[in-house]
Amino acid sequence: MVRKFFWVLVLMALQQYVIAQSGPFSKDFKELPDPKPVNTASWQAVSGNQVHFSFADVSVRYEKRNAPDAATLPKQWTAKAWKGEKVHTQLLIWTAQPLQEVSMEVLPLQDDKGNKIKTSQISTGFLRYVMTDGLNKEGGGCGHRAPGEYDSSLVADAIDIINKRDIPANTTQPVWLSVDVPANTPAGIYNGYVKVKIGRNSTPAMLPYQVQVLEHTLPAPKDWKYHLDLWQSPYAISRMYGVKDWSKAHFAAMKPYMQELAKVGQKVITATIIHDPWNSQTEDIYGTMVKWTKKRDGSWAYDYTVFDKWVQFMMDLGIRNEISCYSMIPWNLKFYYYDEAAGKDTFIIAKPGTAEYTAHWKPMLTDFAKHLKAKGWFGITAIAMDERPMKDMQQALAIIKAVDKNFKVSMAGNYHPEIEADIHDYCIAAGLDFDKDVRAYRKQHNMPSTFYTCCTEGFPNTFTFSPPAEATWLGWHAAAKGYDGYLRWAYNCWVKDPLQDSRFRTWAAGDTYLVYPGWRSSIRFERLREGIQDFEKIRILREKFTQAHNTAKLEALDKMLTGFEISALKSTSAADMLKTAKAQLNEF
Repeated sequence: MVRKFFWVLVLMALQQYVIAQSGPFSKDFKELPDPKPVNTASWQAVSGNQVHFSFADVSVRYEKRNAPDAATLPKQWTAKAWKGEKVHTQLLIWTAQPLQEVSMEVLPLQDDKGNKIKTSQISTGFLRYVMTDGLNKEGGGCGHRAPGEYDSSLVADAIDIINKRDIPANTTQPVWLSVDVPANTPAGIYNGYVKVKIGRNSTPAMLPYQVQVLEHTLPAPKDWKYHLDLWQSPYAISRMYGVKDWSKAHFAAMKPYMQELAKVGQKVITATIIHDPWNSQTEDIYGTMVKWTKKRDGSWAYDYTVFDKWVQFMMDLGIRNEISCYSMIPWNLKFYYYDEAAGKDTFIIAKPGTAEYTAHWKPMLTDFAKHLKAKGWFGITAIAMDERPMKDMQQALAIIKAVDKNFKVSMAGNYHPEIEADIHDYCIAAGLDFDKDVRAYRKQHNMPSTFYTCCTEGFPNTFTFSPPAEATWLGWHAAAKGYDGYLRWAYNCWVKDPLQDSRFRTWAAGDTYLVYPGWRSSIRFERLREGIQDFEKIRILREKFTQAHNTAKLEALDKMLTGFEISALKSTSAADMLKTAKAQLNEF
């Protein structure tokens, strides 16, 4: 019986893997043509029959159509890492001749005492090129984008899951290299190689690199304190995989994406308690996870089946700090429900503060609170709103607190001192700040105080055309300003063809997603994780130095963080700021 049960579990796991890897994006695909002209002079300097290999700058998006300047490229990669930290770089392959069946092989990293970092902790992936655009005339990324209105080009971003591919002539092909250092790795200097193989019989190129493992240890992501809130879209996944919403196949398809989200320390589950809270601003409309039914006698019934399945699914994957429920104040103020008497779905439009609005929400919140308490989730659930006017927020807060004064509320938007005390999880727009004493009070009472970027900010940001270092810079900015973390509204709100074209009709390219179908990570997502790790390293060192009353080291930490202001990016690149600061951080 035990053996039979074991094979049932194996079969289920295999089925999940097959579903997760299925679809047109599970295999190789063609990139769109690059609309930019080729610099033919760059290829004239490349030997006709020679293939070139080199490590490269992790903060540069190298052009596919042009050969890199070899004189500017490093011949070796050296990195410093804490135990438990993931570090990365990129290498380049460029050739004037077509190459067949190019693949990478990694060898274990080893120190002089025989200790190893196994190949299972080392990964490579071809960087794939996606179409992008640019900022608008105002310097931001918001507003309708007519085809051809903005500058477009190919940029390297997606990290492919295909381990072998052909490279056309006159092409630069970047490769992403990651080393995930186990927490039990002895400190020391570890050396290794990446083999680049072309075809079956050629002699592979050997690229040496080195990772110095330091004495410090980074805790597991589940124990990181950084309050990461990347909003999830289950509906984009069901579209891309062609599966029914909330079916077993849907959950199987979602699993790899949400597992990887948990691995970067995600703290919040995005839940929708009404239909279309954001007025169809994405390719896939967010449906409601709570079914509202107005019965024939005028009373209300609420079905939480989908909500419960989704929340439990995410909690089982390790994301269990907060459930953010959107939204009592949708952007179009439409509230959908099933009318039993009419036998159809319908909606009302109701503004906060009206009797109709109160009558619609008070019974639901009363029932919802009862349900959450029965599930044991009330204490981690927040009624969530984003970018809503303060007056509307005050009206909604009055109803919420009248139902249950212990109901938590979260908000992303402008900073309003008048309602701050009632907002448990308060995320303010980049460039704004909490009052110093308010931030201290909130931290003392475990009330997350974070910041966000969206299409508004030209920089720092995580568009597909943004400098990659800006994603890392966000973590340093949080540490410098005393924020608890960061929010980004779209983890996986995919456009129509996200693997080829990251542009969208209303936002700058890449604004709607950080990862790609087929579970492909991206430069932006990996660099975002890097910044979170740095935030945690700074936090751990600060706690250590505080406990030891080491004022000199605390002052050195503060000095290191000086300058991580958004205004500083106007004159200094995120990459240059990070280069100096990260070197200092690894010397503590």
